Amino acid sequence: MERDQGDADPRTWGSSGDRKGFHAAHKVPSGDGPYGRAKHAQFICFQLVDKDPDAAIVLFWKAINAGDRVDSAVKDMAVVMKQQGRAEEAIEAITSFRDRCSKQAQESLDNVLIDLYKKCGKIDEQIELLKHKLRMIYQGEAFNGRPTKTARSHGKKFQVSIKQETSRILGNLGWAYMQKTNYAAAEVVYRKAQVIDPDANKACNLALCLMKQARYGEAQAILRDVLRGAMPGCDDCKAGSRAEELLQELNLLQSKILSNSFFSHADHKEAIIFEGLDRWEDEWTPFRSRRLPIFEEIYQFQNQLAC
Repeated sequence: MERDQGDADPRTWGSSGDRKGFHAAHKVPSGDGPYGRAKHAQFICFQLVDKDPDAAIVLFWKAINAGDRVDSAVKDMAVVMKQQGRAEEAIEAITSFRDRCSKQAQESLDNVLIDLYKKCGKIDEQIELLKHKLRMIYQGEAFNGRPTKTARSHGKKFQVSIKQETSRILGNLGWAYMQKTNYAAAEVVYRKAQVIDPDANKACNLALCLMKQARYGEAQAILRDVLRGAMPGCDDCKAGSRAEELLQELNLLQSKILSNSFFSHADHKEAIIFEGLDRWEDEWTPFRSRRLPIFEEIYQFQNQLAC
């Protein structure tokens, strides 16, 4: 059975047609330079039988040192390291080599770093970098001065506006504050994000933030808006399911509070009853005559009894 050109193994290329078919099908750069060979190794690692991520990392490293597509080599090397569970090394690689990258690549490297910080649990570093990206937007330096940028997700390209990017960064910042249990700061950030570019997912996060602050009424109103389809993204099944789960959790919390309040009130009423009984007993039987009458009668004859 003949191999389809799109599935050609780059290690066994024959004709130039095979090579062109492979590059076109899988968007792997052509050429025999370190970066091209690294991309081939990366593709083999994650798509074909022969897995050799270490070879890809070595070749990306050589590409960086050789000045061969440094912007892409640094980012791709960090991605392979992350997929290998070497996120700490990936962070070190980006911070070490980013000064060799172009100005246009810095924003993309920041995005990779934020993801790596999140994976490593470096929340403070993540917060600082997100704030830095917000400052760049404020100063007009984001997207290299353009109003939109082209992004890629699941193999598809789409345009992202400054407004959408600002809301996305604020959403990430809000979640980082949530991890620090700084719910007051998270609330402020989420509310700002919703003003700029509202969506159902951030609304659910805002509701969770309010629940953490025991502001159940406000949280409930937001979740009901999501379930009612009152904001963009409400038609997303995941957002709807999450809103329902949070609403159930909220109702459970409220039930527990009402239950605790009832028992606490009952305990208080019981304490009042017993306190009243104590007072009534004091009035009915003063301390000096609390003994039963028979003992009062015997008391006056105690000397005779002693004999």
